[in-house]
Amino acid sequence: MRTFTTMIYRELKRFSRSRARVVGSLINPLMWLIFFGMGWSGVFNNPMAARVFGGVDYLTYLVPGVFAMTVFNMSFMQGVTLILDKQFDFLKEILVAPASRAEAILGRITGGSLMALIQGVILLTLSFALADLKLSGVLPALGLGFLVGIAIAGMGVAIALKMTSMEGFQMVVTMIMMPMTFLSGAIYPIDAMPGWMKAIAYVNPLTYAVDGTRRYLVGDAVAKFSPVVEWGVLALLALAFSALAALEFEKATID
Repeated sequence: MRTFTTMIYRELKRFSRSRARVVGSLINPLMWLIFFGMGWSGVFNNPMAARVFGGVDYLTYLVPGVFAMTVFNMSFMQGVTLILDKQFDFLKEILVAPASRAEAILGRITGGSLMALIQGVILLTLSFALADLKLSGVLPALGLGFLVGIAIAGMGVAIALKMTSMEGFQMVVTMIMMPMTFLSGAIYPIDAMPGWMKAIAYVNPLTYAVDGTRRYLVGDAVAKFSPVVEWGVLALLALAFSALAALEFEKATID
């Protein structure tokens, strides 16, 4: 397991050394909470709107969604760091090293997920000053965040292994991330969507992460799916995308 733990350590160390990246990754979700959440809270400050959001104020409704979005976005960016390693030939060194390729890529995915989760923890800590959240729900919310982080980091790595340019990857990521974010129920309830949008939302991995974190941080009244469905779907997707990334890395060749 030395290769696995070494890759986790490398990802966390590289992230901690980049102060601009740490600060920048927190500014975006905080902007969502402050400018979007607090701004719309005034619009939805009436009993009819509260019923739409499960009887809670809009900012409280939004926080779990922004937490899931933060983990989702940062986990997907594992593909960016992999392409950078391609360009600087670090990936080539891993491919020729006498170490398990599967352990190396799974360690990278796990490190990326933990890195995203740390940012999520910081965001949640700050969010308790803005919204009425349950402290008892933090640990299960982090568990769901870890699973969705593994799944999305695996997806990002699998895509990046097929690409060579940073620009191409960022274009693909934007095309995937934007619909997944808006169709997850993070910003508005799934029940308010048209029928065709609901159908897409139900096959969106982020939907189950948002729903689960909202259940634990806000209450059962705002959750749509059962805990078994939420944990089961995310666990299966984490396993599937990690296996896909490991398979793609096993097939990778030295260019």
